[in-house]
Amino acid sequence: MSTLISAQMVNELRTATGAGLLDCKKALTEANGDVAAATMILRKKLGNKLDKLSSRATKEGLIESYIHVGGKVGVLIEVNCETDFVARNEAFKAFVKDLCLQIAAANPLYVTRDQVPEADLAKEREIAAASVAGKPPAVVQKIVDGKLENYFSTVCLLDQPFVKQNDKSIKDLLASQIAHIGENIQIRRFTRYQLGA
Repeated sequence: MSTLISAQMVNELRTATGAGLLDCKKALTEANGDVAAATMILRKKLGNKLDKLSSRATKEGLIESYIHVGGKVGVLIEVNCETDFVARNEAFKAFVKDLCLQIAAANPLYVTRDQVPEADLAKEREIAAASVAGKPPAVVQKIVDGKLENYFSTVCLLDQPFVKQNDKSIKDLLASQIAHIGENIQIRRFTRYQLGA
């Protein structure tokens, strides 16, 4: 017996994943109405789509600025996409503004993990290992790895939880934008200014 798939279920799944309506309906049908299973189906499908899109060139985009209320924090960001049509799209512009808000609020230092200097990582590993000295090496390694994950979620934009939706990371937000728009999007660089810092 198949479950009736309502428009509300499809819309909720679409909002949660950023996938197209037809893809959401197919996933819900395949999962027999189970939203969690449908989400997993879409994540697998979108993962393949994102891999294909990530190799395409991004030569268009936006440079956006944001000055926080009171004028004490400002952000300048460059986000690239494939076409000027998408760069002028309101959904893309809103996404870039959300990134500015994220940077102003959370103060990341890098876009991705691979931009973190090895010297900083070595220092963080040393601090983490020193805090658990005397434990078995396997335990120390797990604790150090956990502390590095926390460090990445503090200093790397893509690893941070989204300030408007803590259950979603910036990486998830980027993936849903790519899936929704259907083009490769790259957060190229940003600068955060703070008065007196």
